This record gives sequence, C-alpha cells and structure tokens, in this order.
Amino acid sequence: MTAIDPVTLEVLRNACVAVAEEMNATLVRTSYSPNIKDRKDCSCALFDVTSGDDPAAELLSQAENIPVHLGAMPHSVAAAIEAFPPETLADGDAILLNDPFHGGAHLPDMTLVTPVFVEDELVAVAANRAHHADVGGGRAGSVAADSTEIYQEGLRVPPVKLYAGGDPVEDVFDLLLSNVRTPDERRGDFRAQRAANRTAVERVRDLAERHGLDTLRAATSEIKAYGERRMRSEIEALPDGTVSFEDYLDDDGQGTEDVRIAVTVDVAGDELVVDFEGTSEQVPGAINAPLAVTASATYYAVRCVTDPDVPPNAGTYRPIEIRAPEGSVVNATPPAAVVGGNLELSQRVTDALLGAFGEETPANSVAAAQGTMNSVTFGGTDRDGDAFAFYETIGGGYGGRASGDGMDGVHAHMSNTLNTPVEVLETAYPVRVRRYEYREDSGGSGEFRGGLGLRRDIEALVDGVAFSLLADRRRYAPYGLAGGDDGARGEDYLTRAEGDPERIPAKSTHDLDAGDVVSVRTPGGGGYGDPADRDPAAVARDLRLGAVSAETVRSVYGLDPDELDAQ
Repeated sequence: MTAIDPVTLEVLRNACVAVAEEMNATLVRTSYSPNIKDRKDCSCALFDVTSGDDPAAELLSQAENIPVHLGAMPHSVAAAIEAFPPETLADGDAILLNDPFHGGAHLPDMTLVTPVFVEDELVAVAANRAHHADVGGGRAGSVAADSTEIYQEGLRVPPVKLYAGGDPVEDVFDLLLSNVRTPDERRGDFRAQRAANRTAVERVRDLAERHGLDTLRAATSEIKAYGERRMRSEIEALPDGTVSFEDYLDDDGQGTEDVRIAVTVDVAGDELVVDFEGTSEQVPGAINAPLAVTASATYYAVRCVTDPDVPPNAGTYRPIEIRAPEGSVVNATPPAAVVGGNLELSQRVTDALLGAFGEETPANSVAAAQGTMNSVTFGGTDRDGDAFAFYETIGGGYGGRASGDGMDGVHAHMSNTLNTPVEVLETAYPVRVRRYEYREDSGGSGEFRGGLGLRRDIEALVDGVAFSLLADRRRYAPYGLAGGDDGARGEDYLTRAEGDPERIPAKSTHDLDAGDVVSVRTPGGGGYGDPADRDPAAVARDLRLGAVSAETVRSVYGLDPDELDAQ
C-alpha cells in the first residue's frame, strides 16, 4: 500500500468529513418538505469500498447530523451492496431502501445509496437518509401510534434502483408516488437526496485527481485504523469491570406497560461488550426496534462517555461488541411494528447506557434527558382541497452534567433535529401554533439543574384532521444523577373547540376538527448533583428567567425568593 505522511492523512481525513457536510448542505437546500429543509431531519455519510475478492463498503466519514440515522446507515449500505454487488453497478446508479429488516430503521427514513467510480473503479459509496413526511400506511404522516405490524406503517422498500445510469427508473418512481399522500413533495425530496449524493461523487473525484487514487485509498484505510486506535485508547482508560442498569418505556400503546431495557456493560482492556440480556421481548405496539437502531444508540452513548472528537468510522466501532437477544424490543423480528423504535426505544437505550456508565464514572456521563422525541403528525385535506401531511418532533430538557446545567428545550441525544419554525408551520399547513414556551419547574433540581421541557399547543384550522401522538416519559421520569432530582414527566391534552382540556395517552390517535387544540408538554431533564450545592446566584437567575418558581426556590433550594429578587 502507498505510504502516506501524517499531514496528507489529516488533510484527506478532514476533506472526507467536508464531503459529508457538503452533501448535507445540498440535501437541506434542495429539499421540498419543511421536515428536511427546516427541521433538518436528514443525515449524510461517505463510505469507502475495500479492495479484494470480497469488497465491502465501510463507514469513512459523516456529517454531524442525527445519531439514530448515522449509526444505522452502515446496515443500509451493506444491504444495498448485497442486493447490488459492485459488478452490477454503474456510474449514475442510486439504490433506494427503507426496510427496517434489511438495513433500515423505520419506514419514513428513506436511504439513498450511490456508487462513486474513479477511472471505472468503484472506490466509494455516498449515502444519505431523509425522513419523508409521508410514506403511506394507515395514518397520514406514517408515524402511527396505533400500528401493530409493519404492514400498517407504510410502503416497505427493499433495495431497488431509483436511478440507473443517471436516469430515473420511472416505474419505481410511479410505484412509490402512487402509495403516498403527498407525491409532489416526495418526488422533490428524492431528487434532493440524489443531488446530495452526486455532490459526493464530484468531490471524491476531485480528491482522487488532486492527490492520486493510490494515495486516497491509502488514506481511507489509515483513517479507519486511526479511529480504531483512538477508540481502543479511550476504552482502555475506562475502569475495567461490569456494570448493569435498567430503564423503562412507559408502555407500547397497546396495553403492555413497563417495557424493560436492561443493559450490562463489560469493559476489559481496550474492548467493550454491551449486552441487552433481560430486555423485554418484542411487544404488539410500535416501539420495537431493529438491531440497526440499537447499534446506533450504543455507538452514540459510547462516544458520549469517551472523547467525542474520535472520528466516527468503521474502525472506531470495531472494539465494541453488541449482544441483543433476537425477538426482543432491541432486536425485533418481522412483522413487528417498528416506527416508534427509531423514535422512542432508541432514546431509552441511550438513557440505559448513559445510566450504566454513570454508575462508575458520573463525571463522564449525564443525567437523563427528556428521553422521548414527542412525535406528532397531522394530516388531511387543506382549504384548497390538497392533501397534506405534517410531521415533527418536539424538544425537551437535556440532563444536567458535572460541568453545567442541561440545555432547555432541545432535541436531545438520538434526535438532534430542529423545531419547525412557527411561521413555516402556519404557512405550509392548515394549523396554528397557539402557545410555545418553556415549562417552569420542569428541569430536575441539582447542583446543575436539568433543562426545561416545552409546551407547544397546535390548533387545527380545518375539519377532518388525523392526529397521532407517539411519546414517552409520561410515567417514568428522566432520572437525576449524582444526587440530582428527576426531571418532570411529560403531559398531553386535547381541548375540543367547545370543551375543556382532556388528558390523552402519550401513544394515541385522534380525529380533529377546526378549533380543536392539541397541547404537548414535554419532559424536563434530570438534575446533576445535590441541589444544596447549587450556586445561589444560579438559583436567582433561574427565578428571574422563570425557569423555577418561588415555591421551588424555597422548598428545594432552601432560599428566600424575596431576598434573591433583591439581589
């Protein structure tokens, strides 16, 4: 293999990251739907193709997008390459898939995989994943809280060529667009995904031309080896031993409560085993997860408690072994409903792993964040008679940590998206945001308090709107760490046009008419450290900003709010 000096290696490593970031910028700029353009519910990555008799596509670099996408994308690329081996691919091809049981996560997340040829040699693969606001199924928005099998959740796409030699495969497009509620928007987002991958094709070719193909190949191999060395060094710095932790999802929406996520972490030298033995078996409701989602959460949590600057690639994850019982909620089998596994179970796996690491090294971990994505979907027909489907997740509190308070009102851990701006939401869809604010006292008390949850009230402006809510942490609160208090649980209400607010289940579907208002009140993050150790100046600031009430200042922190007001 061509020798490569450290300076050139670092230049090419950062160049590969830049390729993924530019892919993402292209995808966001050219997409049609608010969910991708404004919320940035998408991710991009670059894979190199190993040489030899059995070539494989291995993660090389990624844009810092959505953890639940990025950790699972290698499974999608592997499925695409298995279905279309390198000898069957040509320049301009693009393979589409979303099947959770063949490399996908949940059906709305469409992954597009594009080969990168240099001098007629397959050297890399560009891939991106985007959450489409509707992919068919029984409920508008394709995130139905009441689904009990995958067939109800939307169109299931095994690896198929969406583009061949640069041309759209029209019969595949026709099949896809005939099964969704918003075909024009979907076509536009598919085109944006293709444009993102074509950006990667051009940039990789530029790198090969500038540095030489042999040098580029040497660099990609060494980048993965470097990631492995860095991760092994980080794991070796953790204390050897075994630690276990349990956390729970409230329910599956179909009558099964207390869904256990049990995890045992075994650190031995420079290797780490994560074992989910004891986790609940897969359930009837839509919170099951394929193994790819569980792997995403595991890799993310390990990166959180080690050095986050370790470059994420295939080498980085080699020292991490995942054991997930087949047929459990963390490794579900067909025909399990899985749309909420990507959204809710991934968060609880993260919480359980961070809780396990927090048992031994709390300074390296963090109290529980809100632990849910609070997914809402609205769909129906607008005033012009056109179909619409709107999907978003709603932020909440981040957990307190040894170095500071948790962030307020953010999309934590596996989500990492943005909110839909009120102006965009009200312009694009027949709804109105009536209220959007932080929830006072929702962050867990501590030396460093948990972040605040949010309240978002949305009113339907037309009749016949189908609404679905898929959320959690309404029974089990986000845990505090190192003596910190738990964060507040979430709450959800529906107020009919001529009625009073009614508490609704966190996993439920409802038919709305004009004037009906849904209120989603998201959990706060857990606190870190003893509340008695909180700086009085920080308590005074919280009181002034409305983060805590006078009663909390008095009863939890033991301070006089009147004296704080005078400071």
